[in-house]
Amino acid sequence: MNLETLWFVLYVGIIAGYVILDGFDLGVGILSPFVARTDRDHRMLLNAIGPVWDGNEVWLVLGGGALFAAFPVVYASLFSGFYLAMMLVLLVLILRTIAIEFRSHRESPRWRATWDWFFFASSLGITLLLGVALGNVIRGIPLDSSGQVTLKLVDLLNPYSLAVGVTAVAMLGLHGGIFLTLKVDGELRGRIERLVPRLMVAFFVLMTVLVVWTLLLRTEVTATYRDRVWIAAFPVLALVSTVVAWRLIRAGRFLPAFGASALTIALLMATVAAGMYPVMLPSSIDSSYDLTVHNSASAPETLTVMTVIAVIGIPFVLLYTAGVYYFFRGRVVLDDHGY
Repeated sequence: MNLETLWFVLYVGIIAGYVILDGFDLGVGILSPFVARTDRDHRMLLNAIGPVWDGNEVWLVLGGGALFAAFPVVYASLFSGFYLAMMLVLLVLILRTIAIEFRSHRESPRWRATWDWFFFASSLGITLLLGVALGNVIRGIPLDSSGQVTLKLVDLLNPYSLAVGVTAVAMLGLHGGIFLTLKVDGELRGRIERLVPRLMVAFFVLMTVLVVWTLLLRTEVTATYRDRVWIAAFPVLALVSTVVAWRLIRAGRFLPAFGASALTIALLMATVAAGMYPVMLPSSIDSSYDLTVHNSASAPETLTVMTVIAVIGIPFVLLYTAGVYYFFRGRVVLDDHGY
């Protein structure tokens, strides 16, 4: 495996890590108005993610840094076409942080209800925006021979990309719901347990439609899977993992169900990456303008230095992440020092 391909795999792994970890945080926010009925319920939700949500967002920063350093041409082209969308993502990320931190600073019911809605709207907004961005990347964007993207914000809101965004909302809502069954109790947990199977059905239906739509829309992806039969293992395993998660949910075994949900997300990311490889940013104007892992990568010397740093640094990141989840395991216990 050459360094360009290695960093493509590492980049996909980092983004998958972000979707899995910050994904359940976003899912909690998406579900909050549907499962939380009292102030205590809202505090339970916030304290369920309280120790980990800001650390989970570090994976998004890490992904952006990896893309900038390893594939600077792709990074530049994405920002040339997605600049306003990226600014919107930053805005809703800031609003979400403010909502979490400010919510419990005053006793006023109106104050808390306002920030609860900001928490929901920003979580939904981030998921939709990132899903729409992924949909446009899969679909192809107007990328010219100089690597410039001429695209208006409204052009991003095409039916296919919106469908990817809606499917992402269902997927992360399900992921967050399964996570909450491990952290909360009482009537709140009962409402979540009743909602999770419905979310699973919605996600399965939406994902099935999206897979068929993708194969019809992107014949290049279909050809890739036909030529490299072995990569079909990714979507097949994703389907198996989804079925396993469903059976575990029905059996009330939510910890392994959460693991199966995380595995499904990772396999779906691998499915997209394997289907597009070596293309990272397809051009809807001319396929010869596509940005690939080969024509957009940094110099070999840069990738070598990055690889050495990654070999040293990533184990520490994983160890720290595992430690945080270990120390804050168990169900939420509310006190005066929480959110």
